[in-house]
Amino acid sequence: MKFLLNTGRTIRQGSFVERKNSPSYQTAAATIFMNPVDMLEIMVEEGDHVRVRSDVGEVVMQVSPDVGLPRWRVFVSLGPYSNHIVSAETHGTGMPDFKVTPVSIEPTDDPVLPVGTLMGLCGGVPYED
Repeated sequence: MKFLLNTGRTIRQGSFVERKNSPSYQTAAATIFMNPVDMLEIMVEEGDHVRVRSDVGEVVMQVSPDVGLPRWRVFVSLGPYSNHIVSAETHGTGMPDFKVTPVSIEPTDDPVLPVGTLMGLCGGVPYED
């Protein structure tokens, strides 16, 4: 199913920014928020894993309902998980499309990768503790 991804900072994600290897940071950064009706349509419940694909990559995240989101819109906090699916292209503005990335989402039994593993997959190095 197709959605429009919006990303941004959250208080929860920001509170763990100095502890990016912690399970709490992973939960905050690897959660995708969806309208509950959209969740019903793709047959997922809170905490289930979903594969999120864009033109530049894919990542497995856990899903959480948000009644404040319009249908077919999803939200992910900024971080290594959203960076896997948001293009680095800036269209000459110097700012990637953090607010308007088309994505497809489907249920999966695959695990949500730890932050360090995810960083290694894109050629980076894990955060230091």
